[in-house]
Amino acid sequence: MAEGCLICAKHRGEGPLVGPQIWADEHVIVSHQPVGDDATTVLGYLFVESRRHAPSLDALTEVEAGAAARAAWRAARALRAEFDPEFVFSAIVGRRVAHFHQHLFVRHRGTPEHYSWMESAEWPGAKRGGVDEVVELSARLALQLG
Repeated sequence: MAEGCLICAKHRGEGPLVGPQIWADEHVIVSHQPVGDDATTVLGYLFVESRRHAPSLDALTEVEAGAAARAAWRAARALRAEFDPEFVFSAIVGRRVAHFHQHLFVRHRGTPEHYSWMESAEWPGAKRGGVDEVVELSARLALQLG
């Protein structure tokens, strides 16, 4: 755990990034995006994060990288089964928080084409939910991840 790291704090159950944990093993944790200031969040936006503080993909061990890849694959399949989306996106793009985290999120059916892949969650018609919906969704996804 690194001092001042928001994701390390999240793993301790502290800070603004804490969302429902869906699945974990000794190397990675899969969680849902937390509910925002407006008391909602887009449903189906997940994170795969290394347990160990590693600033980037290339800083992971081979075992950790394999665990992250398997977790992302399983989570993507669970998202597809839950939402039947147009697409399940995956991106490793974080620059603000130097702790490995992979984004997984769905592009809900009907999202207008002018919303790029990165903006799909901004579409007003994207499925949103509050704490109860996120907790229920996370429990269903956890069953699928096994």
